[in-house]
Amino acid sequence: MTPDHSVGGIFITFEGIDGSGKSTQARRLADRLRGLGRDVLLTREPGGSPGAEEIRALLLTGNPDRWSAETEILLFTAARRDHLEKTINPALAAGRIVISDRFADSTRVYQGATRGDLRSMVDRLHSLMIGREPDLTFVIDMDPATALKRGLERSSGEDRFEDFGLGFQETLRHGFLALAHANALRCVLIDGNRDPDQIGSEVAAHALARHGTPT
Repeated sequence: MTPDHSVGGIFITFEGIDGSGKSTQARRLADRLRGLGRDVLLTREPGGSPGAEEIRALLLTGNPDRWSAETEILLFTAARRDHLEKTINPALAAGRIVISDRFADSTRVYQGATRGDLRSMVDRLHSLMIGREPDLTFVIDMDPATALKRGLERSSGEDRFEDFGLGFQETLRHGFLALAHANALRCVLIDGNRDPDQIGSEVAAHALARHGTPT
């Protein structure tokens, strides 16, 4: 079963390595657009619906070797399918702007490109079970050592991927850069090694220009 694409909203996602500041920028953009009178839903992955939030706890906690990459792909896809059915598609159908902190690009990089040559598996599952891409994706690029330090300092308890270490984060960064360049029509690469206000201003300018939101 494939999702219904006859929707009228705008779907924006934020991607990047752990600690890159994408969650902060997703919130900032949501607040900016709400201030302009737009109806915005801010959500996240894994999560964003009750069932997906339960799967989030399985994925982001525990020992780094808790799941194989293949099992992670299945769990992320299950969470994303529930998120899509219960949260994203209904909001888009109502004409809302949906801003998600992560979506399918994270699975393409985290499981598909860095934990074995599994990208084709990720793409096949995405085509079969998800079938949707964002209208606009911001990839926040940041120095991996700085981002990892920031991520670990949060002590959120959801640090399973940070626990893979700096080498893993460096590999992730290269994966996101390659993805952004390969999808240049959809992705905007943002330098995250700056003041959050500067980053937020650039993100908002791109979003407003791309989708004609009145200033």
